[in-house]
Amino acid sequence: MGEVRTMRGVFPLHEDRDFVSESEWVILKLLCRPLDTLDETDAVTLSAASGGQISIERCDELIRLVRISKLPGLGSWMARLLAEIGLDVAQVRDGDAAVMMAAINRRAGYPICNEATTRAFMRLQENWRR
Repeated sequence: MGEVRTMRGVFPLHEDRDFVSESEWVILKLLCRPLDTLDETDAVTLSAASGGQISIERCDELIRLVRISKLPGLGSWMARLLAEIGLDVAQVRDGDAAVMMAAINRRAGYPICNEATTRAFMRLQENWRR
């Protein structure tokens, strides 16, 4: 998977970035919920634990994001983009890479993912399917 990281012109698929707002981080910290454990609960329970301060929809997105980011070679930055277009880990692993990258570009309103990114993503998918 190291070769995917070094491909020219590719979105940094492996890169991690913050994916919660400061207020969400404080709430989760008070709940003693490390971000990488969010996938161990469901959206309704997590939202209720936050006193409804984090919506069920946002909790669902965060849970999917954490699950997606646990795919080898994929960081939280790309996982966030994939979760924001409504995908879950099975769809990311098995779906059409070109369709996913196009959906990310449409949502952003500009081309984040190019053909090189799509090819690199397809290589990751091949590795995940093995």
